[in-house]
This record gives sequence, structure tokens and C-alpha cells, in this order.
Amino acid sequence: MLDYPHIDPVALSLGPLRIHWYGIMYLLAFSAAWALGRYRAARPGSGWTARMVDDGLFYGVLGTILGGRLGYMLFYGFEQTLADPWIILRIWEGGMSFHGGMIGVAIALWLFGRHHGLGLWRTLDFAAPLVPPGLFAGRIGNFINGELWGYPTNLPWGMRLPCEKFGAYCEGLAPGARWSPPLHASQLYEAALEGLALFLILWLFSARPRPTMAVTGLFLLGYGTFRFGVEFVRLPDAHLGYLAFDRLTMGQLLTLPMILLGTLLLVLAYRRARP
Repeated sequence: MLDYPHIDPVALSLGPLRIHWYGIMYLLAFSAAWALGRYRAARPGSGWTARMVDDGLFYGVLGTILGGRLGYMLFYGFEQTLADPWIILRIWEGGMSFHGGMIGVAIALWLFGRHHGLGLWRTLDFAAPLVPPGLFAGRIGNFINGELWGYPTNLPWGMRLPCEKFGAYCEGLAPGARWSPPLHASQLYEAALEGLALFLILWLFSARPRPTMAVTGLFLLGYGTFRFGVEFVRLPDAHLGYLAFDRLTMGQLLTLPMILLGTLLLVLAYRRARP
């Protein structure tokens, strides 16, 4: 088994200014999307320019932040939002939703695509392979913050948490216990699957010309499948619990439409591409 390393969520303190690792992960995510987008735009026949990548990233950043925050408050903190609507603006208190961010980015890139005459699907097909490195960075940020843990496990890579910092995971243990039972590090599972594996799949798949909507469809199907699977070993949000069958989580409920839509887009893409 492994022991959780002590990592201060604050990477740098300059007087009253605190720079958190989670914020740095967002910066790395957008930087990776920008670099990969420019690399792909430079290929002959891409239909994109470096300036278009720069503009698209600006739209994407706005969609990620606004959609991610609104999505979290609607999907995971709706009652809090009704009681205190101003909580939506207090982003420094945490709370971002991937599904909300994805919807926000889709809307932002739709507006970008209309402005540049690309259309929604061509824009999303170009952007989809640029997303997984950001997902990888985000999950590493979750790990540093010590959040989104999984169930107890006897597997050799299970991770113990110090009870002094994670007392909620040590309930029921003998007084004075120092470590929690080994848990699934579900953040790292998601980093490996939604980040690294999905990036390799999409990058290689999109390296050759594909029918319109196919890359977007594969992204939705791949992310949805990986996220749905990891949710089986990840503890549900404490204030939500399970939504159905003592097993279905909010993450799985939001992921099912992605799997269905991704499958549909792949089928439609290749049917339209038939001679």
C-alpha cells in the first residue's frame, strides 16, 4: 500500500497573495491546448491558422470557467444556489463541473465557429484532441487538494490518508489511529484514463482525415466510458449520495448522455461518409 504524500495545496505565497496548485493546473491545461492547437494548425490542409487557435482558446477559456462554475452550482449545489445566488461568483471557494464546462466550451466554440465560417462540428473536431491534457492536469490538481477519493481497497496501490488531515476517512477506527484504510486514488485513475489514454486515442485517430463529427463522437464516447467506469470505485459526493439503485452517482447520470450522443455521432459520421 501507499501513503498519501503531504502536498501543500498552496504552491506559492507572496504576502496576502496565494497561488494554488489547482490554479496552476488550469494554466497548464490551457497552455497545452494552445501549444497542441498551434502544432496541428501548422499542418498542411488543417484549415486553421495560429491566430484562429489563439482566438479559439480565448473562447474556450471563457466557456470553461463560466460553464464549469454554473454547471457545478446547478448539478451539485442547486440548493446552495437557491439559498445564496451570490455563491456562483465566489469561485475561490471551489467547485467546478466538467460537464458544465464541456457545455460552456461547446457553446463558446459554436460562436467562434460561426464567426470564422467553420461550423460547429469542424470546430469541435479540431478542439476535441486538445482537451484530455487539461483533464489530466485537473485530476492531478484534485489529487493535490486531497479530494474525490474512492472506496477502501486491498489492492497494493491503495493509498492511506493521514487521519490528522482526513479525519472523515478515519471514522470508526481506534482512537489515535494515524492512517485511514487504503483507498482507491480515483483522481489518478481518471488522470490516466480521461487524460493520458484518451489523449493518445484521439490524437492518433485524428492524425488522419476522418468524417465530420467522428472525432467529437469518439471524445464523448471515450470520456463517458472512462468516467462511468471509474465512478464504480469513487465515493459519491457526500451531500448527494447515490441517485438510484444504491449505485448510480451524479457523475454517471451526467455521463450516460455523453456515451449515447458519442455513439450516435460516430454512426452518423460514417454513414454520411459512405460513397
